Amino acid sequence: MKNRKQLAENAVHGVFLLLGLITVGCVLLITVYLIISGIPAIRQIGLFNFLFGREWASTAAEPAFGILPFILTSIYGTVGAIILGVPVGFMTAVYLAKVAPPRVKAAAAHAVSLLAGIPSVVCGLIGMRVLVPGIRALFNVPDGASLLAAIIVLAVMILPSIINVSITALEAVPKEYEEASLALGATPVETYFRVSVPAAKSGIAAAVVLGVGRAVGEAMAVMMVAGNAANMPSLFESVRFLTTAVASEMSYSGGLQRQALFSIALVLFLFIMLINAVLNFFLKRSKEK
Repeated sequence: MKNRKQLAENAVHGVFLLLGLITVGCVLLITVYLIISGIPAIRQIGLFNFLFGREWASTAAEPAFGILPFILTSIYGTVGAIILGVPVGFMTAVYLAKVAPPRVKAAAAHAVSLLAGIPSVVCGLIGMRVLVPGIRALFNVPDGASLLAAIIVLAVMILPSIINVSITALEAVPKEYEEASLALGATPVETYFRVSVPAAKSGIAAAVVLGVGRAVGEAMAVMMVAGNAANMPSLFESVRFLTTAVASEMSYSGGLQRQALFSIALVLFLFIMLINAVLNFFLKRSKEK
């Protein structure tokens, strides 16, 4: 019996190891492919001209391949979505995990799950038909398809990740922590924000990381509401993100233009890796303290 259990346990460990190696292998394969496909265009265009050029005219008689507007737009759009979405998602998670009655919590959980299951193209369609005309009428601008519309759509799309993961982290906090705080005279609200939230800090931070990844990598919904014009980022002007630059031109690209699109994909890949590395560094540093 012991030998059988040991063999079964070794087999399970072997399966887990194989799956882990497959995952790592996929990441390495994607990395190598993007490097091989993206480096030639960067060499031909020039690294400085490619990263800091302000004009993108890939189909012009004299093409220009500057992606600085795409980089800044992606940064501004992601930061804006975090500023709008994280506070709303965090406060919603605290309410549902600690304050809401069971029926309200169950109904809200189903609504959040439904929001997570809505395809991005549907979010983009609703934003294009409702949000874009609303921005145009409210702010009296020529076109509501803008960076602001993209930020709002991204903020809504990252809410399910932030809410669900934060609720899980808050519910995992031992009840003894809260009971001790209440016994010392703290109010329930003080207990939630000074005891429960700090104890669940790592899980909440992981929720923010997931939200950032969703915001950076979204393409279809952003393409439908941002106008998809290669302008320097401005709140009420049409803009183009790194993701939408690749998605909008890849179908008809060729030659240097196609190589430049792979270079954009490489920059986006490195950008996401840098964000994850920085966030993980600060999380690890916070845990050590």
